[in-house]
Amino acid sequence: MEILIKNIKELVQIETSEAGKLKVSGSEMAKLPTIKNAFLHIADGKIKAFGSMEDVNSVSSDNNKLKIIDAIGKMVFPSWCDSHTHIVYPGSREIEYIDKIRGLSYEEIAKRGGGILNSAKKMHNASEDELVEQAMKRIDEVVLYGTGALEIKSGYGLNVEDEIKMLRVIKRLKSLSPLTIKSTFLGAHAVPQEYKNNQKAYVDLVINEMLPRVAEEKLAEYVDVFCDRGFFTVEETDRILAAAAKFGLIPKIHANELDYSGGIQVGVKHGALSVDHLEYTGEEEIRILKDSGTMPTILPGAAFFLGMINAPARKMMDAGLPLALASDYNPGSSPSGNMQLILSLACIQYKMLPEEAINAITINGAYAMGVSEELGTIAVGKKANVFITKEIPTYEFMPYAYGSNKVETVILEGVVQ
Repeated sequence: MEILIKNIKELVQIETSEAGKLKVSGSEMAKLPTIKNAFLHIADGKIKAFGSMEDVNSVSSDNNKLKIIDAIGKMVFPSWCDSHTHIVYPGSREIEYIDKIRGLSYEEIAKRGGGILNSAKKMHNASEDELVEQAMKRIDEVVLYGTGALEIKSGYGLNVEDEIKMLRVIKRLKSLSPLTIKSTFLGAHAVPQEYKNNQKAYVDLVINEMLPRVAEEKLAEYVDVFCDRGFFTVEETDRILAAAAKFGLIPKIHANELDYSGGIQVGVKHGALSVDHLEYTGEEEIRILKDSGTMPTILPGAAFFLGMINAPARKMMDAGLPLALASDYNPGSSPSGNMQLILSLACIQYKMLPEEAINAITINGAYAMGVSEELGTIAVGKKANVFITKEIPTYEFMPYAYGSNKVETVILEGVVQ
């Protein structure tokens, strides 16, 4: 399909540099390049050209079936890149939500067999087909809100066969969905009840049995560990990441959600693509991140839903760091994949400017899931994963109007959905 979108009120997050920009950091995050009164030309699933409407006549096409979309009064954005999700899960956990309302903490619920362990029980009894069906419904929903790329983690299996089952489901989703999907192995998400008195044995299982199976079947691009108080230690994380490196798996770490856990440090040590959550991030962590290629990623939905402290986003950006934002879509601590809501939470709760927040879920989100070369900005040659808004006055309206869906038309790989 070949598409010409014309009379775009504002084309947001454009990139004109031939070298290409992988991420934005510090004060640069407050800059959002746009073109007003613009056009966007899409062909063969890629962005072919864009520019001012004054130059629209330069668009050439031999295709008699060129689809023309008039976007007068509307804006075009690159699709959101959600770099941290757990959307493959069986059922929901709203009863634990009531426990939270009654005052139980995340850790208290986990100790009672709830939380991740609750989902693990349900995962064991669910079939691959059931998991695919449930996940596709969630994917279809997030697409409507503008998401064009997802990272999806395992981690609700917690034994060899169920972790492999989850990763096979993610592999099927890649073939069924128009989204760009990346797969992460998260066998070290929690310690199963049967290993509570012998955590080392479970870490050994992850290293000696799970990782080789994941690699053999080529089921994941990334590896993750929940390195935090009450979950996996720095030493255990170090062992797992060192073992995963032998199979070419790149780290993405759950870090510093519950305490100054050392998760950021061990992630950077192993060249993690991202370290995520980061509620407890101090001067030392910022210093270590600044000299690395690791993307600090904040998950506002989880902190909001759990009533936790907010990660120090402003302090991190003022220190010159880049930031990405992701949904953490999961049944226990962030049961929503609405990235427009994440955008609003970033502005309201974390005092990020709209430009900073948009950069965090486009170009920096793409970096955090390893797809910078093909997504995250409006650039010639990149995948045509974009959306057209409804008629909105400014791009600042996107986080401002937090209760409504501002997306009207979604285009993924050059196809109108």
